[in-house]
Amino acid sequence: MRIFRLMDLFAGCGGMTRGFVDTGRFEPLFAVEADEYAAATYAANFGAEHVVADKIENVARFPRADVVIGGPPCQGFSPLNRGGVGLERRALWREYVRALREGEPAAFVMENVPELLRSDEYQAFKRAAEQELGYTVEGEILNAADYGVPQRRRRAIVIGVRQGGVPWPTRTHHDPATEIQPCDQPWVTFREAARGLPRKPNGKNWHIGRNPRPETIIRYQHVPPNGGNRFQMQDALDADGLGHLVPRCWRNKPKGTTDVFGRLYWNRPAFTIRTEFYKPEKGRYLHPEEDRPITIREAARCMSFPDDFIFPDGQKWTEVAKQIGNAVPPVLATAVAHVLAESLDVANQSDCRRAA
Repeated sequence: MRIFRLMDLFAGCGGMTRGFVDTGRFEPLFAVEADEYAAATYAANFGAEHVVADKIENVARFPRADVVIGGPPCQGFSPLNRGGVGLERRALWREYVRALREGEPAAFVMENVPELLRSDEYQAFKRAAEQELGYTVEGEILNAADYGVPQRRRRAIVIGVRQGGVPWPTRTHHDPATEIQPCDQPWVTFREAARGLPRKPNGKNWHIGRNPRPETIIRYQHVPPNGGNRFQMQDALDADGLGHLVPRCWRNKPKGTTDVFGRLYWNRPAFTIRTEFYKPEKGRYLHPEEDRPITIREAARCMSFPDDFIFPDGQKWTEVAKQIGNAVPPVLATAVAHVLAESLDVANQSDCRRAA
């Protein structure tokens, strides 16, 4: 069984690499990540000798590899990025093309927010990969929950191959609330993801979280268990004579942002885990019953990171949170990696028959 050499661009903490390595078919040989904390996490898990902690533009030359993976910075494509942060990084697709040209891989996988597929940059990347480098390129939007990740996370996955058709993983899980599919499994829930963790954070293996102010805890206490939202919280605060704890900006916005200050549901996957999941004012990140946001470990499990994945103890917990929110869920990456390895096996067998 052939082991394929793997190059990870914009590697982050190594979520996609972990997913590929978990198949037993891929061996990481090179990675580049500009964020020093994320690069240190990658090094702790996969070795420091082959990871470059620098901007991708500063890589002099990329090595030969069988497969290239990686997700360029997504902030420039995200609809949540109203401030235009990171727009200058949208052009890094050119560095991805350079890595393909120099590394000459048989296949590549790119991950990003769904909006990538509608961008001019993606169209330019696709033309370069197909017309200049000879890949067949397809992009699809996959929901991580459909592949066993306890999180509803829709992401653009772009796959390019030199030989054969583009392989796509088959869904293994479904939404039991809307679909009846006895041939596969129901979505993995938050209850399953958090199984075995103490309800009260114990500080072990990153089961830690935010230390909110007393008035913030009172707000948490007024959100109904197993769901809820800011409107129900506001009504409960008003009923208890605590209306002064409702921010004026919420009073002035009677519609929308229904997930803000909401709780996760025990029997559903988590909602999209972003980089500031420890702030309920950013989304539905409160524990289903405890009066607190989810912890670092709970978020890591919702992202499908196994507990043996190393987040170095010396790092700030906000930096670790950012790495988790920016990562590719390893279980989703594994689903893609399996079908890609099978596709490469077929291509290699065809090459051997032609050579004979």
